[in-house]
Amino acid sequence: MPERVEIAAYDPAWPNRFLRIAAALQALLGQHVLAIHHVGSTAIPGLSAKPLIDIDVILPTAEHVLAAGAAMEAAGYEPRGNRYDHDIFAFMKRQESPGQRVYLCPDGHDTPHRRMLFRDYLRTHVETAAAYQALKVKLSEDYAYDGDGYTAAKAAFVNSTVERARLART
Repeated sequence: MPERVEIAAYDPAWPNRFLRIAAALQALLGQHVLAIHHVGSTAIPGLSAKPLIDIDVILPTAEHVLAAGAAMEAAGYEPRGNRYDHDIFAFMKRQESPGQRVYLCPDGHDTPHRRMLFRDYLRTHVETAAAYQALKVKLSEDYAYDGDGYTAAKAAFVNSTVERARLART
């Protein structure tokens, strides 16, 4: 049975949960980790979100991503494949609440950069964050059991926000 798209009220424990996960990932993946970023809606204070901590782990190269993927699987992470962008691999851990979705990303890839632009823009533009939250709630109803449809339906909003964030930085 497909998983329900659930939007939960913001939980102030999410940032500390990210810090604990990041420390565990650093210990697991070791010296090649360049950075670990809390991305996604749980990284935006006050924003309702799927109760899932999204994390980007930045590694030096695509080869490091592949090697780290083996370590993630050995540690009990469920491989979710290369679903979104070339050279980026996703892994899930659902046993805890909130769950974790970890993306292994090669350094210099645009996807983690876009996610951080989006996150930072929503952190500083309350009205855009509120509009995003309203969209997510509506889409969670429209795509109650279709996570891919839910994500695709948010794409135009996300892309336009990233573009505004890029323009604001220039």
